[in-house]
Amino acid sequence: MAEGLRERKKRQTRQHISDIATGLFLERGFDAVTIAEIAEASDVSVNTVYNYFATKEDLFLDRSPEMAHRLARWVRGRGPGESAAAAVLRELRAEVEGVSPRVGLMPGYKRFLLVIHDAATLRSRLWRIQQEVLENLEAVLREELAADPADPRPTLMAGQINWVYEAAMGFIGREMMAGRTPEDVSREALDLLDGIEELLSAKVLNYAVRTTE
Repeated sequence: MAEGLRERKKRQTRQHISDIATGLFLERGFDAVTIAEIAEASDVSVNTVYNYFATKEDLFLDRSPEMAHRLARWVRGRGPGESAAAAVLRELRAEVEGVSPRVGLMPGYKRFLLVIHDAATLRSRLWRIQQEVLENLEAVLREELAADPADPRPTLMAGQINWVYEAAMGFIGREMMAGRTPEDVSREALDLLDGIEELLSAKVLNYAVRTTE
């Protein structure tokens, strides 16, 4: 269904506020910027800001819903004959090879990470998002395999698959913080993913293979 005018305007307003807020946070730091200042710079009311973003943290981590469901979405989208771990490795390789900003391969990512490092509430929110990633992934595995609630395998496998993602993202973050170029980090991250795959056991690599039916 095509996006209506009202929905498009709401999306554009939300993106405008988020872009203004992010610019202020990157310039001055998260704690130094108030919602009132963001509203004034965005030419909207404070109430309008809160209509789109429940908390100040949501303004900076505005893509957190997408992040929280990323691995679950990748696993749901796996093809016939593909396992859950293989799907995540495939999607990650595509993002890294494409030097995608979605995995932090972009100029300015160092400053973004520094803002998080300097704000305790952002670090706390990011930790919670990481837990949601794991919880959503486990939920998909349990649902698709009709696993018994007492079966520990979806929990264990979700942890292993999430480790793949966290190891890759951690490497990218550290290297970008060190001032490396996105292109150089991309090449080394692809090598890292090859090494990660070699470390995974056959049980992980062959878990939750989608049938061809």
